[in-house]
Amino acid sequence: MVRAEVADIFRRYGPSYRETHKLPLNQLRTMHAIEVCRTADLGGHVDECEECGHIKISYNSCRNRHCPKCQFLKKEKWIEARGKELLPIEYFHVVFTLPAELNPLALRNREIIYTMLFKAAAETLTDCARRRLGIQAGFIGVLHTWGQNLMDHPHLHCVVPGGGLSQGKWIPSKRRFLFPVKVLSRLFGGKFLFSLKKAFEGEDLQFAGDFAAFLGRLYAKEWVVYAKPPFNGPETVLKYLGRYTHRIAITNHRIIDAENGKVSFFWKDYADGNTQKVMTLDASEFIRRFLLHVLPDGFVKIRHFGFLSNRNRKACLEVCRMLLGVKEPDPALSETWQESLLRITGVDATLCPLCEGRMRRKELYRGPP
Repeated sequence: MVRAEVADIFRRYGPSYRETHKLPLNQLRTMHAIEVCRTADLGGHVDECEECGHIKISYNSCRNRHCPKCQFLKKEKWIEARGKELLPIEYFHVVFTLPAELNPLALRNREIIYTMLFKAAAETLTDCARRRLGIQAGFIGVLHTWGQNLMDHPHLHCVVPGGGLSQGKWIPSKRRFLFPVKVLSRLFGGKFLFSLKKAFEGEDLQFAGDFAAFLGRLYAKEWVVYAKPPFNGPETVLKYLGRYTHRIAITNHRIIDAENGKVSFFWKDYADGNTQKVMTLDASEFIRRFLLHVLPDGFVKIRHFGFLSNRNRKACLEVCRMLLGVKEPDPALSETWQESLLRITGVDATLCPLCEGRMRRKELYRGPP
């Protein structure tokens, strides 16, 4: 049995969904991109085998960051680049989660709330590193907006080096856990709510109701910051980055079928011991939940901070390597996508599938007029 993909669901049920729902332009563009990805609509190229004359047509990818079929090579190259930046130190995994009471507000104010989440988490880690260790920290933050059931669940995964720079010295962290979780939680909640109040006073938020009472309930909550023990070496960090950085709300391999107006998919129920279960939704509800996680245009979901920030990273890492006695990594290779695919996956896209002769580009296919 051939399983359905997100693209199949959009092609089959998307037209009726668009007729009955008024969607913002970025969601419409995402749906269209996924529907036409790797089809004749986007054009492609024609390859011919030099040995047997076999013809193969390859259609172009949409390259949309929410598409389950795109971004593989981009993700792998990004991970390779981060691998060259890893230092021989401990790395920690810290997750900042917004309370569920903020989810409806986040859906109406996505860019503002997601930016606040990045800002509050970054300031929390930066302040704790400065006050408790006297260092400039560095870390990578990756935004996720979903849970396994595709409902809205904004949270930020952070990879944090166990140490930092201070007056020309490398200072390592001294704890099994980077910082006390209660300190992180209370500082994070306070910083986020301070920004939320400022945004409301500046009339930047779409909010209906008693804001003071809403804010009071949020101040009374225990905010959740999850801090794990350090990763087991740089290889584990890379494996983690590969799983989390370019992930989308649901991958095609989790979808079981899409028939008779229903979509079934696998999900993990974390409240029930991470048990794998099957969820079945109406196709329209599946599409609604998927579109909850289409980010605003231009919004950056992977961000670097401190000595790993884009502006400072190259110079600061040179200093870190010198202080830690680490050799400078080899420069990145200049490769075609075929060469990258072969090196990373072992798949040679230039081989003929029939006789294993060499495929050569014959012509471009520009798609229907």
